[in-house]
Amino acid sequence: MRLKISTVGEAVLRQRARPLTSVEVRSSKIKQLIEHMRETMNDAPGVGLAAPQIGMPLQLAVIEDKEEYFAGFTSEQLAERERRPVPFHVIINPVLQVQAVPQVEFFEGCLSLPAFTAIVPRGRDVRVECLDHTGAPQVIKATGWYARILQHEIDHLHGVLFIDRMLSPTYSSVDNHARFWKNKPITEVKAALGV
Repeated sequence: MRLKISTVGEAVLRQRARPLTSVEVRSSKIKQLIEHMRETMNDAPGVGLAAPQIGMPLQLAVIEDKEEYFAGFTSEQLAERERRPVPFHVIINPVLQVQAVPQVEFFEGCLSLPAFTAIVPRGRDVRVECLDHTGAPQVIKATGWYARILQHEIDHLHGVLFIDRMLSPTYSSVDNHARFWKNKPITEVKAALGV
């Protein structure tokens, strides 16, 4: 079942989500919610979806970065982004630690801000402590694009959107991004836009 995705301006996207209890995590209601979120994310398509994005202020997100999403990127672009496939998984009640500098900058989009993108600085390496879909504790260590996805989705659980972290002059429609910036190095884009 495809769920309605909340878009910027809806209050739920600016609220801090509440943690799930261990009883809730194992409930059939949450299992069903996870399946619906997965279907919604894949249908959009997207690489992550947080519960606030479907109107539920819960600390839960689903993530999956499929190889089919890499079409249109050169091998050099994928290497620069450190982007590799990420299998489907769930993070519940996550605690994020950005490991250290350096930060990396790339264009990011969001299903809750359809048709817009901007350059967003993010930590390259992260560590996330969370529960999985069964309620078992997990530690995720991620780098590159996967680390970016985790930071983006966990931001949603704290009422933060990518526009709060973006380099403002780079904010663009997806159409203009494809027209002017898609295949340009980030340094060239920043120079052209005076960032």
